[in-house]
Amino acid sequence: MKGIAADLSHVSQKGNVTGFTGDVELEPVVRGADLVVVAAGMPRLPGMQRDQLMAANGGVAVRVATAVSNACPGALLAFITNPVNMIVPTAAEVLKAHGVYDPRRLFGITTLDVVRSKKFIGDSMNISPNDVHIPVIGGHAGITILPLLTQCQPKFKRGLEETKQLTHRIQEAGTEVVNAKAGKGSATLSMAFAGAHFVDSLLRGIGGQEGVIECVFVASDLTEAPFFASPLELGKYGVKRYLPLPQMSDSERESLDKLLPVLQQNANEGIEFARKSLKELEKAAPAALP
Repeated sequence: MKGIAADLSHVSQKGNVTGFTGDVELEPVVRGADLVVVAAGMPRLPGMQRDQLMAANGGVAVRVATAVSNACPGALLAFITNPVNMIVPTAAEVLKAHGVYDPRRLFGITTLDVVRSKKFIGDSMNISPNDVHIPVIGGHAGITILPLLTQCQPKFKRGLEETKQLTHRIQEAGTEVVNAKAGKGSATLSMAFAGAHFVDSLLRGIGGQEGVIECVFVASDLTEAPFFASPLELGKYGVKRYLPLPQMSDSERESLDKLLPVLQQNANEGIEFARKSLKELEKAAPAALP
């Protein structure tokens, strides 16, 4: 980490880069922060199920959310760490336990699903991905990723079969990368691009820019799922405005109905993981006293 920090410190951009390592230095690195972005964790490997990934990465959410609660409770907290559908509810529960939870300040970065949608649609339509605008709602895994192709601008004029194939590719794009890397990791460079885009949007919102709209996974009451990705406006304090759900076709509405129980289960699993972890930490605390 020290070497990565030294490497990044040579980039010709304003700002300082400092390296910290280990749990002991976690609170010092986030103390006083306005924005904390979490990319730490084990990458998904071929054949790995989401619950296995959660067992590996859930502790990251617990430790970081605890450090944020103690060192910068007013910060915006954004997770790249997978599985996002479970990690964000876990972090929310930890923040609640410390009495600092604000749903407007907690995010799961699902921008990569939008980035992939724009790229694949752009290629299909032989136009620049930068000219494609499409909402991607739901979550950040498999069928919970729902690109609303009927709301694409410019209009996506393809048949039903091609639409289904493209939707499936967007939903399984992460697995496409995992398999291509043959067990040596998951998406990193495209995720860095997507993460940088979203963090830039957060910073523009913090800075007071109006009309900063992004699709992002947050606590939501738009559906039965307690956490849901949808378009919203970012502002100085995180979520400035929750936009209504975009219009959907009958088939997209059917897909939404199918993904909601999955998101509900993911949220319950994340909350249970947090509660179990907090109990274990509480039991271990007396043993750590002199």
